[in-house]
Amino acid sequence: MRRLAALAAVAAAVLAGCSGGDDAETLVVFAASSLSDVAGEIDPAAEPVYGGSNDLAAQIRDGARAGVFMSASAKPLEELRAEELVEAPVVFASNALVIIVPAKNAAGISHIVDLTKPGVKLVLGAEGVPIGDYARESIELAGLGAALENVVSLEEDVKGVVAKVALGEADAGIVYATDVEAAGDDVHAVPISEHFQPQIRYYAAIVSPGSDAAKRYLQTLRGEVGQAALRRAGFLPAP
Repeated sequence: MRRLAALAAVAAAVLAGCSGGDDAETLVVFAASSLSDVAGEIDPAAEPVYGGSNDLAAQIRDGARAGVFMSASAKPLEELRAEELVEAPVVFASNALVIIVPAKNAAGISHIVDLTKPGVKLVLGAEGVPIGDYARESIELAGLGAALENVVSLEEDVKGVVAKVALGEADAGIVYATDVEAAGDDVHAVPISEHFQPQIRYYAAIVSPGSDAAKRYLQTLRGEVGQAALRRAGFLPAP
């Protein structure tokens, strides 16, 4: 009887060890490109993977291993939620838009209205990509639909927009304010009036089935440590 009890205790210990298996793996965090300066700070042990929000969502649909998904807009997470691939999303930060121009600013861009000038080469995020949708919303709020006739390139994420302008392949682009510093001296920022600013919201969700590590990451992200890291990177508080 004692031997059976001992065997049962060993079996229970083995099962207990196995039950923590998913937390023993490195937590993979999918994060929108604009979060590349902060996602790794939330948990240095996590493995961040960056890309366009729509592309990351597609990878989750294809079965990519991820524990947390941080998106630059609600839509990709809402679609994944409807497919029961993520848990309920939460807002954790905000941002603002700016126009970026090459250091020389040969086109003389100093205001959003200048994006409508003939010959200006404008680069935006593609339709459906958060930065592209936000940029179009800003242009619409300003009543400057004519600027869309100057679009020469559509990019799949904000890093692509920054790169095109930094390399001088476009006269201007619309990006998040947090992306300007990363480009260094290759670009300059031109402010966009608050009257023409869309409501930018960053959302995060645990990818199903959730793990304890993912829950801890989300708690840290929304807590004092995470919010301080976001402020240092230039993000605005969640509304």
